[in-house]
Amino acid sequence: MKKMANKNGNDKAIEVTLWEAANKLRGSVEPAEYKHVVLSLIFLKFASDKFEEHRARLIAEGKEKYLEMADFYNMSNVFFLEENSRWSYLIKKSKQNDIALLIDTALHTIEKNNKALKGALPDNYFSRLGLDAAKLASLLDTINDIDTTKDPKQDVVGRVYEYFLGKFALAEGKGKGEFYTPKSIVNLIAEMIEPYKGIIYDPACGSGGMFVQSVKFIEAHHGNKKEVSIYGQEYTNTTYKLAKMNLAIRGISANLGEKAANTFLDDQHKDLKADFIMANPPFNQKDWRAENELIDDPRWMGYDVPPKSNANYGWILNMVSKLSDNGVAGFILANGALSGGGDEYKIRRKLIENNLVVDILVLPRNLFYTTDISVTLWIVNKNKKVQTRKIGEETRNFRNREKEILFMDLRQMGEPFDKKYTQFSDADIQKVTSIYHQWQTKEIENIPEFCYSATFDEIAKKDFSLVPSKYIEFVNRDEGIDFDEKMQALQNEFTELLKAEATSKNDLLSVFKELGFPINLNSKNE
Repeated sequence: MKKMANKNGNDKAIEVTLWEAANKLRGSVEPAEYKHVVLSLIFLKFASDKFEEHRARLIAEGKEKYLEMADFYNMSNVFFLEENSRWSYLIKKSKQNDIALLIDTALHTIEKNNKALKGALPDNYFSRLGLDAAKLASLLDTINDIDTTKDPKQDVVGRVYEYFLGKFALAEGKGKGEFYTPKSIVNLIAEMIEPYKGIIYDPACGSGGMFVQSVKFIEAHHGNKKEVSIYGQEYTNTTYKLAKMNLAIRGISANLGEKAANTFLDDQHKDLKADFIMANPPFNQKDWRAENELIDDPRWMGYDVPPKSNANYGWILNMVSKLSDNGVAGFILANGALSGGGDEYKIRRKLIENNLVVDILVLPRNLFYTTDISVTLWIVNKNKKVQTRKIGEETRNFRNREKEILFMDLRQMGEPFDKKYTQFSDADIQKVTSIYHQWQTKEIENIPEFCYSATFDEIAKKDFSLVPSKYIEFVNRDEGIDFDEKMQALQNEFTELLKAEATSKNDLLSVFKELGFPINLNSKNE
């Protein structure tokens, strides 16, 4: 992690300093809550720094009369802040006992004055928590040391958000942290589906990590983030607010619906057709609909109704229904979706027959903070026909892949992360995406224990199972071994070992006999 100097000359990584400061809140607030405390304050600091920077620019341009006019900030994608919402004001008041109320007022005022932040910021949150005023003041002092605008090329606040979301997921443990998908997984999806231009959708967007990484992908490949439109939906209200803050802080415009809502029961984007879908929906949701609920939902048109016992295929069909004619989706599911029976089997078979499934990649264990199971990345595409398309700055000639599916096994990939977790390295991602993009344009060699391009007939013979191990060749490490020769060697080795043991035993018995304490191995101890 890159170290950064703060105002006091401390070169400790800002992320680490903040984490230490956040830990000081323990005792006055539950750990599950303090992510909202810290990230809200970081948002306030960043928004204020941007405001003050723009305010100074207006003064330099001789536009003092416009300093308190919101339009002159909003037009430059800067949030307008009234005096009581500015960080400098809060720092002056930080030692007061009512600092929590002042922070709540600041957040409320910012949201009221900036339409893009509607429903994004915590409502009366700090006052309700009953935080220790001294600890809160100490946290404000720590955040005050961060100059968020010092280096425009460094996404300082974004880095802090990313680090904290990951750390909070780690700290909260299994069953928590659902708001966060580890960065290396998101990177892999982005590099595979290449969301350069068009509409990006995430039906279970959490804190907005998929969108952030999409924009980073575009910028890294010299694209223009203004050429993408972002749509998402999130069920949990606090996470919905986190997503809005996370995107706003990076200047990413997004439509996350009017409110936090259930994607199945209250679809916020009913008529949407997306060019790219990136998602990590909840795994194996039970009872996601009532027995007679959503039976005639248009999203299942042409398919069997997904079973109420598991939402996996509900998520798949929701995403398929949202794809444009050339749309492509990359999403994570539990491995059970690869081979389930009943209605799941019927839907999976139909998806394969409709030439929608492109690539199935089984991922290593321990990639996620919330589960240690191995999961699968699905790539689905509405158009697998011959076509020529411009991808970024490259013109690519796609071959017909309608009757083929690429299977990849990535379980041997990844590098250790934070002792008990795994993440993909840049080299891992490069290796996987290189094979995938090659396969899109020309036939490739199947690689044992890594990848296999299966035909429709092969998949039909496997009864439409999508389990990669049914197709990928695995090397028999015992082939070529002479059994008799191996056993003869083992026989000789153990003969020598047992002889040595017998000699040692006899020597020990002799020693005890000479000392007058003979050992009778045939006697019984009482």
